[in-house]
Amino acid sequence: MSNRPKPLLFNAFVQNTVSHIHHGQWRHPDARQTDFENVDVWVDLARTLEAGRFDAMFFADVVGLYGADPNGSYDVNVREGLQIPNHDPAILLAALAVSTEHLGLAYTSNIVQQHPFHFARQVSTLDHISRGRIAWNIVTGTLENGARNFGQSLTEHDERYRWAEEYVDVAYKLWEGSWDDGALLKDRERGVYSDPSKVHKINHRGERYRVDGPHLPSPSPQRTPLLFQAGASAAGQAFAAANAEAVFIAASNPDVAAEGIRETRELAVARGRRPEDILFFQGLSFVIGSTEEEAKRLESDLDDYVSLDGYLAHMDFGAKPDGTRYAPEAKLADIETEDSRSLLNWILLDQPDREPRVADIGPLFARRGRVVGTPEQIADQLAQWRQAGVDGINVFNWRIPDSYTSFIDHVMPVLRERGLAKQEYAPGTLRRKLFGTDRLSDRHPAARYRSAFTPDQPRTTEHSHAEKQQG
Repeated sequence: MSNRPKPLLFNAFVQNTVSHIHHGQWRHPDARQTDFENVDVWVDLARTLEAGRFDAMFFADVVGLYGADPNGSYDVNVREGLQIPNHDPAILLAALAVSTEHLGLAYTSNIVQQHPFHFARQVSTLDHISRGRIAWNIVTGTLENGARNFGQSLTEHDERYRWAEEYVDVAYKLWEGSWDDGALLKDRERGVYSDPSKVHKINHRGERYRVDGPHLPSPSPQRTPLLFQAGASAAGQAFAAANAEAVFIAASNPDVAAEGIRETRELAVARGRRPEDILFFQGLSFVIGSTEEEAKRLESDLDDYVSLDGYLAHMDFGAKPDGTRYAPEAKLADIETEDSRSLLNWILLDQPDREPRVADIGPLFARRGRVVGTPEQIADQLAQWRQAGVDGINVFNWRIPDSYTSFIDHVMPVLRERGLAKQEYAPGTLRRKLFGTDRLSDRHPAARYRSAFTPDQPRTTEHSHAEKQQG
């Protein structure tokens, strides 16, 4: 039996914008993200990633400005290109789907921005176009401005996850239950395109949504997209344990990652799933040199372009409940926020020996998750993450495409030599590549809706799957 480790999975973590995670880098003359609106930038990158055997291109997204104060200035956001301008990733994915063959295509869509009926239709269309390579990063929305753009205020943190339970419940019914297997016939001789007895309304009646159905697209290769989720709060972790197939984490070190992975997998087992039903992806950035000296020189070059104003605006946890701003010396532990609580929790875990302050946010995030060294040194560190239970890496970029071409050209060969990266793609859909099957596991809560709406198998659909589990 081989003692070689199981290969890691690799996603390119990007956004259809100028300045995503590492702010200020777009100013460098080699940074193509400055022209992100040019589709060729993304097609070229997708093809590069596929040639480098990356598993997926993972698009983050927001539908509002960072900064919780609705009347606050957004000058920094606009000046820095901090996720404004920002284009719709779903439309871009269609172009990337027809430009690649194996690369997974994941995108973020939060429960505020689309009705689940429309969203489910969009996903099925993309899954058809890509022949089964679509993933959905389920988010509940963390931006006050984003909620206000849809005529709402940001819902209380844990209540957003209750909302998400019903949202995914509607989507699962449409994807898994509205069309039975064998419903699509394309029978020219009999003139029957689809079997009416196998296409069903879902008649969902819930707290927030009333959806009759049926789902308009026929079943796509995966039916339900591969499901990503990120959330370090108790509510987010519980949601991931029930629903996610892949979880995006931002742990400060392998030991912290191992503990969070263990907790989530235990929660998943308690819900009738297996530990291996969920993959965990750690977010990291890389600075790669042929020698340590060269790596440090390249790191210094990156630091020359860092915008601390950009990081501070990105991680602005906004105002106190009375509307006043937190002072720079305020302790992060004292912040009350309905914004991205999981990010705040990660910062606090990152600084166990001191009390981080609001003024620390920019410098902390500029260096967070940064791995600097030779390809061999980087491979050593990735082996430690793998040993901690991490299944894959979300590779953040400094500059597009250099951050990825450097990783593919210099680190991937070392990883392959050590058995930490795959040699070739497996055939089939994204889920088949990652889990060996096109369809969701029977242990997933969405599986309960398979054949749930056929006339001889009546089943109530009044409540979300979470409420059913409790009942």
